[in-house]
Amino acid sequence: MPNVKIFSGSSNYDLSQKIADRIGVRLGKVTSRKFSNQETCVEVGESVRGEDVFIVQTGGGEVNDNLMEL
Repeated sequence: MPNVKIFSGSSNYDLSQKIADRIGVRLGKVTSRKFSNQETCVEVGESVRGEDVFIVQTGGGEVNDNLMEL
């Protein structure tokens, strides 16, 4: 699928990988970390200009943290 990028949030990497495998694309490069004050920092490691971007993030577990990653 041309022009499609899939990125995984930290909540369910396995699901993101299965989706990417199913449609035949690689997961996008993204890093996520927490600062000492527990704020979340997410950095996309590649260009998404002109791409259709999908972020896979579930709503279970640490709901507030998962939402802030988005």
